[in-house]
Amino acid sequence: RKAARELLTLEEKDPRRLFEGNALLRRLVRIGVLTEEKMKLDYVLGLKIENFLDRRLQTCVFKAGMAQSIHHARVLIRQRHIRVRRQLVNIPSYIVRLDSQKHIDMSSRSPLSAGGRIGRVRRKNLKKKTNTGGGDDEDE
Repeated sequence: RKAARELLTLEEKDPRRLFEGNALLRRLVRIGVLTEEKMKLDYVLGLKIENFLDRRLQTCVFKAGMAQSIHHARVLIRQRHIRVRRQLVNIPSYIVRLDSQKHIDMSSRSPLSAGGRIGRVRRKNLKKKTNTGGGDDEDE
């Protein structure tokens, strides 16, 4: 908002206003805070903090239904269960771009995903079963 306010004080045909204004508007549209129809500096002044908070990875994971709560979403992200496109992201404040939003899913190496590696406890229990199962056969 500060940059938009400063740019609005300049003349309409000022090259700095045209160049920096377009760059600012394109950046805000790319992250999904502004819509294509509202690509004017006047609309930038009307943005609220909630617009930016809705673009955080933590909020996107919760709204996509991958987590039961916003806190659960944060835990999933910090424990490296979430990826954006092919990139594993473990920062809850990561700003998700509009084109990347549909590519948020579980990491392929996560025990929570369908084809992921099984968890530590499950591996331990399977190993225990195979060891006890094999030991019984040898004693007989």
